[in-house]
Amino acid sequence: MKMKKIKIESIVIPVLVVICFASTAVVSSCDSTTYQDIEAVVTDPTYSKNIQSVMSARCTTCHYDGKEFPNLTTYEEVVDATADGELLCRINGSCGAVMPEGGKLPQATINMIQLWADNEFPN
Repeated sequence: MKMKKIKIESIVIPVLVVICFASTAVVSSCDSTTYQDIEAVVTDPTYSKNIQSVMSARCTTCHYDGKEFPNLTTYEEVVDATADGELLCRINGSCGAVMPEGGKLPQATINMIQLWADNEFPN
C-alpha cells in the first residue's frame, strides 16, 4: 500500500486560519470594551464600597475644591449632585455633553450609580 505524503503546511495553515477567525468572532461578539461591563452586577451599591472609588478615579481630577462645579469629593457632594439629577444625566449623556471628558463610563458603572440613587444613597 502506497501512502501519499502530505505537507504539514497544507494542514497547519488552514487550521490556524480557522482558529484566528473563531477567536476573533468570540472576542468581537461581546459588546463590552471593558472588564467592568462583564463583571458581576452590583446589587447593593454603597458610597464607601462602590461609588467613592468611581468618583475618585474618574471625576475628582476636575471636580474638586471649586475647580469644576459641582465638587464630587465627599459623600454629601456626590449625593447632592446625584439627587438633583445633574450627575446622572451627565454620565449617561441624556442632557448633552457626556462626563467624564475622557469617555463615557461603562454602562455597568452608570447602572450601579443609578441603583445607588434609587436605593436612597446608602453610605
